[in-house]
Amino acid sequence: MKTTVIFDLDGLLINSEIISYRLYQDLLETYGHSFTVEEYARNYSGKTGVGNMNMLIRTYHLPITVDEGREFTKTREKIYFEEGVDLKPGTKELLQYLKENQYKIILATSSTKGRAIGVLTQNGIEGYFDEMVFGTEVEYSKPHPDIFLKACEKAGEVPGRCLVLEDSEAGIQAAYSGGIDVICIPDMKIPEEEFQAMTADILDSLEKVIPWLEDGKE
Repeated sequence: MKTTVIFDLDGLLINSEIISYRLYQDLLETYGHSFTVEEYARNYSGKTGVGNMNMLIRTYHLPITVDEGREFTKTREKIYFEEGVDLKPGTKELLQYLKENQYKIILATSSTKGRAIGVLTQNGIEGYFDEMVFGTEVEYSKPHPDIFLKACEKAGEVPGRCLVLEDSEAGIQAAYSGGIDVICIPDMKIPEEEFQAMTADILDSLEKVIPWLEDGKE
């Protein structure tokens, strides 16, 4: 039986992937390039900011350093986040259900602590989480399992009693590599078949997680 649910943040709890796309689009337009949502979903969604910036610079031959590109996106992201970031449908209902049914609720995000807590607080859900793990706390990012194993450790549970909710292929692989069951709720991209095979299920919304748990599929 599962006792702990581990949540990714971007693209899973909050509708931030479209903001990430807009950040890269803004950067590339500065240097005369175009960038489609499809390209973002295919090559950049669910990856680390540093890795994505390296790829953008190489692919588009941008005359900037990774640090300069990251500074550009961080500055603009702050503006977008101040305008508000929406929760994904079903987020509050699922968190409330898990709390009422004594699940441990853990956040595991590659994001920085300030950014993550800021957006959770903005949406009034920071108090639901028993523990949080941030990208700075682990040596290797997704698709390595470190962040989810750290979440299990903070929850005081073995991986087999935990369930990860993820939207990205890198997150699916990370959970699978750590021996943790994972449900994928896709955001911009349906995972390829090899990643689908690593999941316990694929649901189209967080709204479907409560029925999944109540059906005893865990």
